[in-house]
Amino acid sequence: VQLQASGGGSVQAGGSLRLSCAASGRTFSSNNMGWFRQAPGKEREFVAAINWSGGVIYYTDSVKDRFIISRDNAKNTMYLQMNSLKSEDTAVYYCGAGSDWVKAANYREYAYWGQGTKVTVSS
Repeated sequence: VQLQASGGGSVQAGGSLRLSCAASGRTFSSNNMGWFRQAPGKEREFVAAINWSGGVIYYTDSVKDRFIISRDNAKNTMYLQMNSLKSEDTAVYYCGAGSDWVKAANYREYAYWGQGTKVTVSS
């Protein structure tokens, strides 16, 4: 599976962005997927995960009620709708695929990664 993240940009606090992660390969629909982010000087951290069918979703506490993860298996694409953005959301966002669901919050468990898309939120 090859992944390509897009949709990042610069936005003011309180604004919204929608990230996309386009996948190639026939196994997309069988992979659990996740979004992670990495701020300068910090470790990659978990943001949200979605299971292969889209029926099970998991968020880190700091983005609950603000971010929405989804996927369209017919389009081989995963999304992250980010609302009410805060300055602390500034980071490079990465999409990953291929983890076991019970380990979906651990970036080391992902087999495939996109190249990252930068999100900058100014206050």
